[in-house]
Parts: sequence; structure tokens; C-alpha cells
Amino acid sequence: MPLSRLHIPDIASEVLTRGIVADISGTTIWRWLSEDAIRPWRHRSWIFPRDPNFATKAGRVLDLYAREWEGKRLTKRDYVISADEKTSIQARVRCHDTLAAAAGRDTRVEHEYDRGGSLAYLAAWDVHQAKVFGRCEPTTGIAPFGRLVDQVMTTEPYASARRVFWVVDNGSSHRGQAACDRLTKRWPNARLVQLPVHASWLNQVEIYFSVVQRKVLTPNDFADLADVEARLAAFERRYEQTAAPFEWKFTRDDLAQLLKKLADKPDYQAAA
Repeated sequence: MPLSRLHIPDIASEVLTRGIVADISGTTIWRWLSEDAIRPWRHRSWIFPRDPNFATKAGRVLDLYAREWEGKRLTKRDYVISADEKTSIQARVRCHDTLAAAAGRDTRVEHEYDRGGSLAYLAAWDVHQAKVFGRCEPTTGIAPFGRLVDQVMTTEPYASARRVFWVVDNGSSHRGQAACDRLTKRWPNARLVQLPVHASWLNQVEIYFSVVQRKVLTPNDFADLADVEARLAAFERRYEQTAAPFEWKFTRDDLAQLLKKLADKPDYQAAA
């Protein structure tokens, strides 16, 4: 069947066409499927770690979250920053004004909109101090990321810190040894710590971005890009008033168990 997902009407039509049954209701199919192990309307995506040094690279980030580095405890003058970019945030200018919620009525947002442009939101999250730095840029890149770093590193206590560890993914703005050298040359007390490929789920700033998506950007209803930028900045100030470090529970032991579980899968062995 030329279908990527099966729904109840599809199944009902097919079994009747094939003559498997003479008649059947959608309710009966729904009841059978709800009790069965096979659920053709659902799917899950997956990806295997393909960096041969995945455990080493991911492990040192987990150590930093636990306030350790190379087997030693971090001092009070060491800081851990998790940073990344949220790209292509649009300003969707609704064709009609949004109606606020009222008795018996949800907030109503016009489906049609004019495109008011897009921007990138760069953020740096202090893992242990629950402090966030953010900035909006026309696009991502080495220079915009450098400005985010400058924004943090010119502020105390980071300017006079012993070490500031920057946890980042493998985006082009901060990929490879050249990015590490570039950061250390400009800020000798800063250290770039790169996650392995396909490990953004270990970057704590992604949790903050998910909060931003739910609380600030959904539904997307802005007058222009200046409105987007102003709301993001206002949210940063509001969020910090009650922010606390994320309750991170994934440890090196959990990582070892996950990789062992994957290693036992035939598909993973074939991919490796």
C-alpha cells in the first residue's frame, strides 16, 4: 500500500477490498488495535551514535555537570556554560488580531499570516548558577557566536573566573579544533568542550530552548522582528527571577548502560 501510516479507515477499506471479512466497523478495528501489540499509526525515530569516541566526549560533559573535570572537583571559580543557537525564528504577523481567551472561548489565533522575517536566538546557560544570557542575530555563524561569548566573558564572575567551560554541539559556528583555538586565544580562561555528533540531547541549553518554545514562541504571533527580540529579552529577565539549575540525572553510569544496550543490538553492530 502506498501509505507511510495506516489509519482505521485505511485498514477497514483494505480488509474489505481483499475479502478478508465481509463487513467490519471502524470501532471494532479500533478496539482490536488498542489491545494489540502492533500499532501501525505510531512511529518512533532513532539514530545510533556514530562517533567512535562518543563515550569519551559525552562522559567529560557529564563530568562537568557533576562539577568534575579530568578526575578533579571544580572549584568555586570554575563555571560551566551550555550554549547553542535556535535558528529561523519567524515573526508571523497575523492577518487579523488575536482574540484573548474569554468565558467559554479559547484564545483565537488567525491561521493566515504575513512573514515578518526571521532571526536566530543564541543563548548561554550557566549550568550551576541558573543564569541565562541571550541575544538575537540575523543569522548564526562564527561571528554571532563570538559575540555571545563576549557578552558572557565580559561579565563577572566569568571575566575573572579561573576557568569557564563552554559546552557546545557540532554546529558550524563552534566545530573542530579551530573553534577551540579561536576561543582560547580570545579568552585564555575559556575552554570549548564539544559534544559528539548527534548528542544535542546532552546539551542543557536545549532544555531552556524547549521552555522558550512553549512559553514565548507558541503561538507565533508578533508584529515584527523587534517584537520577537523584545519578548525574548523580557522572558530572560522573568525566567531568571525564579530559575534553578536543571535537575540533571543522566550520569556516566547511565551512559555506559545505554551504550552497552545499543552494542547488543544487531542493527547497531551492522551500522558500526
